Amino acid sequence: MEMTLRAFITAIHGMLFGIFFLLAIYGVVVELCRSVYAKQPSDLTVRGYSLERLYLICMVVLGWAAVLSGTYIVYPWYRAIPPAGIASLIQYSQVLLKSSPATAGWHNLGMEWKEHVAWFAPIAMTMVAYVLIRYRRSMREHPQVRTAVLVFALVAFGAAGVAGFFGAMLNKHAPVRGGSTVQMMGESR
Repeated sequence: MEMTLRAFITAIHGMLFGIFFLLAIYGVVVELCRSVYAKQPSDLTVRGYSLERLYLICMVVLGWAAVLSGTYIVYPWYRAIPPAGIASLIQYSQVLLKSSPATAGWHNLGMEWKEHVAWFAPIAMTMVAYVLIRYRRSMREHPQVRTAVLVFALVAFGAAGVAGFFGAMLNKHAPVRGGSTVQMMGESR
């Protein structure tokens, strides 16, 4: 299996950073919902709190890795401007999408969402992680704070989920291509 370097980095951006970030957010949402209905707060050991802190920090790092790699690595490739007189737009994703009325909407809505709204997810989850790390033991006494943290986590999950959907659809209709070839499996020719 072969991929171009740009396609490989795009896959890391979405399928490694993005998907694991979504899964981590989902875990936080489930835990926050569970804590609302728990009769007693869960008593974790010192090691348990350390692992929870590590989980939250890794989640935030994944979120920022997804957004920053998308913004500063993948997006400039997506926006590449073709030279005058080029016949094939296959290496110029944005121009390729905009060239057809059937696919222009993927850029107009999908990429606009990814450019702007997707940033809310790591920002919100950084706040969620900070509050959970700092005030985890007193969250039971402040249900309004716990509800606010849950709402921020749900908004982040929604923003990241929609960004991931649009990213997958954009990559399906106009994948980022170019760069050297990366040999994934099998023999090189």
